[in-house]
Amino acid sequence: MSVIIAMSHLRWNFVYQRPQHLLSRLAKHYDIIFFEEPVFHRKEHLMVVTKPHPKVTVYTPRTPVKADGFHDDQLPYLKPLVRELAANHENPIAPMAIPLLDELDPKFVVYDCMDELAAFKNSPKQLLQRENALFKRADIVFTGGPSLFRAKRGRHPNVHCFPSSVDVAHFARALDRTDTHPLQSKLPRPRLGYYGVIDERLDLGLIAKLADAHPEWQIILVGPVAKIDAAKLPRRKNIHYLGQRRYEELPQILAGWDACLLPFALNESTRFISPTKTLEYMAAQLPIVSTPIVDVAELYGSAVSIASTHEEFILACERALRETAKEQAERIKAAGNIVSSVSWENTAEKMHDLLSTLNPVRAETSESSSPPSDQPRITHSGNIPSRYRASTRSS
Repeated sequence: MSVIIAMSHLRWNFVYQRPQHLLSRLAKHYDIIFFEEPVFHRKEHLMVVTKPHPKVTVYTPRTPVKADGFHDDQLPYLKPLVRELAANHENPIAPMAIPLLDELDPKFVVYDCMDELAAFKNSPKQLLQRENALFKRADIVFTGGPSLFRAKRGRHPNVHCFPSSVDVAHFARALDRTDTHPLQSKLPRPRLGYYGVIDERLDLGLIAKLADAHPEWQIILVGPVAKIDAAKLPRRKNIHYLGQRRYEELPQILAGWDACLLPFALNESTRFISPTKTLEYMAAQLPIVSTPIVDVAELYGSAVSIASTHEEFILACERALRETAKEQAERIKAAGNIVSSVSWENTAEKMHDLLSTLNPVRAETSESSSPPSDQPRITHSGNIPSRYRASTRSS
């Protein structure tokens, strides 16, 4: 049994998304160590250890340094902790915080690139430099969607595209429309909702216009506010902020909605996103309206309404709320064809298969190396366009 040591910029108890889904399932094959960013602690230098899932151990360093993330100032405190982990676990796989890599001497280095983090607000200045170094050390790279694949495929010879997946059984609980969350159960209908992190990626102007265009609609936003001033969020009588909810609560949240929203702004931070919630909305069989996010349109355009302007978005929401029985059946069928072919279990197994074939001798890479193919390796196809379908062979 090998060990995966994952250095993560996301906390396990934050919004439950790709890292938690994949690592909790890879725990079938590996012992998982989830090493979080440090938390400021004035008096002591210590590590808090929790076990949120079988064979998953979360390590949260406490350091007297206020710098965010895996900042250089944190390294003198983090390196001894990482060395201790390495001493207790032979042949670990996959750190992501590159300055700590040498403390581990890992058997393999795996980079799961789920976002273009350098484009996010307040991203560390060293991020691009560290990613360049990580590409030179990585044995294999996974990307969270075709947009990221196109951006990364020229930087490494062994890049595989693994779009987000879904736990269909979990979100099918939302099909019981009577089991709605008590926080929204007394709100009038119709209810249009979004859940996820509320940050610079959301088009707040669009949300305000949506609420103003139809004061009778209830706009529900579920999730933590990050990197933006909460005081600048649009405030209307029909906009409701429910805060962060647990993953277990999301089906109840969806059960009480009439339409789902992907109201993303079009900016550098959303250029490569592939929202996991899209498939979760589909599993709940609710209509979805999205701004023209590339991966959403390419992978799920047959089941999602795409609107390019604020006015088009409002019109698409109006159509979603008055769809006929025939239109509803066609939409549910298109969404069902997509979600029936994807699962986190399948994605984790395909990743495990690729990890099992890695050669311990690390391949030399360079920024000038040409990509092996124009096609991303996507391991679950379903209704994904044929140009993005490929085998799971490693390069």
